[in-house]
Amino acid sequence: MTSTTEQFADVSTTTLLRFATAGSVDDGKSTLVGRLLHDSKSVLTDQLEAVEAVSAQRGQDAPDLALLTDGLRAEREQGITIDVAYRYFATARRRFILADTPGHVQYTRNMVTGASTADLAVVLVDARNGVIEQTRRHAAVAALLRVPHVVLAVNKMDLVGYEEQVFAKIATEFTAYASDLGVPEITAIPISALAGDNVVEPSAHMDWYGGPTVLEHLETVPVSHDLTACPARFPVQYVIRPQTAEHPDYRGYAGQIASGVLRVGEAVTVLPSGRTSVISGIDALGGSVDIAWAPQSVTVRLADDIDISRGDLIAPSANPPATTQDVIATVCHVADQPLSVGARVLLKHTTRTVKAIVKEIPSRLTLDDLSQHPNPGQLVANDIGRVVVRTAEPLALDAYADSRRTGSFLLIDPADGTTLAAGMAGESFASQARTTVQADDEGWDF
Repeated sequence: MTSTTEQFADVSTTTLLRFATAGSVDDGKSTLVGRLLHDSKSVLTDQLEAVEAVSAQRGQDAPDLALLTDGLRAEREQGITIDVAYRYFATARRRFILADTPGHVQYTRNMVTGASTADLAVVLVDARNGVIEQTRRHAAVAALLRVPHVVLAVNKMDLVGYEEQVFAKIATEFTAYASDLGVPEITAIPISALAGDNVVEPSAHMDWYGGPTVLEHLETVPVSHDLTACPARFPVQYVIRPQTAEHPDYRGYAGQIASGVLRVGEAVTVLPSGRTSVISGIDALGGSVDIAWAPQSVTVRLADDIDISRGDLIAPSANPPATTQDVIATVCHVADQPLSVGARVLLKHTTRTVKAIVKEIPSRLTLDDLSQHPNPGQLVANDIGRVVVRTAEPLALDAYADSRRTGSFLLIDPADGTTLAAGMAGESFASQARTTVQADDEGWDF
């Protein structure tokens, strides 16, 4: 068995693909992931021996490869995936970070977590059942999170006699649905995760299929991590003022560049205050540099003394984001308690957290036909809907379509810190007349 050191020795310069798996219960997600790891020789000997031992105790003739990802005790006892399981592996062509997400409806929130940073989503469908509501939900989440590539893996083809017509019908239905959602690229692959057909090696049972295997597609799908092509955005995480004899006047603003490029001498604007200055220095890796780019963590120094604190955003004066206190967005509700009109929440955007009130819930997405249910009044767990939120302080938001980093936010319960919803910012209501939402506690009327 190849050691981890040998496995990664020759791939330091290969590209990285982040991808997530999703599907309904018992569609075979964990088995697919286990097969992918096993057949690509990404499983260490002791891991495989442990899986073989557990499988033998259960009376199984062959190793249950799903155990390679179902790591929680409850997952192994129930035979289901509960939490997101992250796995890291590599081939000679590419490195991978894989998120195996749960299939139960009540764990859709976990899929949002796993797919939020993914470049590709693998949506599994049981060939016997076809496209079901949970399949549509996962396609909607992938479209909502703007995952650029989606693979439809029609699993358990061995249980339907490897029939081409079964695969073609499912592929046609899913492709039409996902295309209506706005998914830019869809690739359908017939597989049997249990038998290994079309996972790593081509299937001898489906000579009618001439496309790539799952691993071949993962290795060759084009991905771009060029965050430098977007306008520069630098959320301030920490203000550094050592005030020592060696650095009596040092003032720096530390954080991670969310997108774009920062240069010494560049004119910048600090938001939401709108104050302007020039970058006088950039410190990175223990020394000064003239240029830095996303996603580097750096300390930025400015030519002027400006009141800047955690949560402020530094951006080029030539292309700053608009600030607003009225935000309209699409959200995926992930909490057990409903989100209602008038609810008082905290909105966390990059490093900034502000008080906010839910002004409106204009619509909720109906997954069966992609219609919008108007004015539902509230969103419950796993609902996808549109909300209008009024914040106590201005936010410098980009549209999520332009930046997944600075166009996303969380709605949080101020009482206990529970995450209520993951939001993707859309158009701004800043130009419209201000509407005040009354709340019964002082400090929540904006």
